[in-house]
Amino acid sequence: VQLQASGGGLVQPGGSLTLSCTVSGFTLDDYAIGWFRQAPGKEREGVSCIRRSSRGSGSTYYTDSVKGRFRIYRDNAKNTVYLQMSSLRVEDTAVYYCASPAVAGCPVVHDDLIAAAMDYWGKGTQVTVSS
Repeated sequence: VQLQASGGGLVQPGGSLTLSCTVSGFTLDDYAIGWFRQAPGKEREGVSCIRRSSRGSGSTYYTDSVKGRFRIYRDNAKNTVYLQMSSLRVEDTAVYYCASPAVAGCPVVHDDLIAAAMDYWGKGTQVTVSS
């Protein structure tokens, strides 16, 4: 099983970036896929998650700080989940990781996406928001 995150880069505040998470070793629609991020000196934070759906969509989760700015969606035919990020802020700077809990739903407890519940992780991709 492999998850490959890509699409990071340097962007100015207010700009946009789309991250991709391509999976292999399992069918994308078997499991939920989540995005986490970790800034220097900070704990890993759950950002967004999309549950499985055989119809190509699925219910989603967003942490409060990204609601209305980020959008997660999946393309089952490409085995890829995307995180579309807009109105980026300096505080969005972090290494972003995609992960899967190897179950259908997103592990959210008290409105937090739980990293410890993830079974598979990809390597991170750096997002830097700076002028």
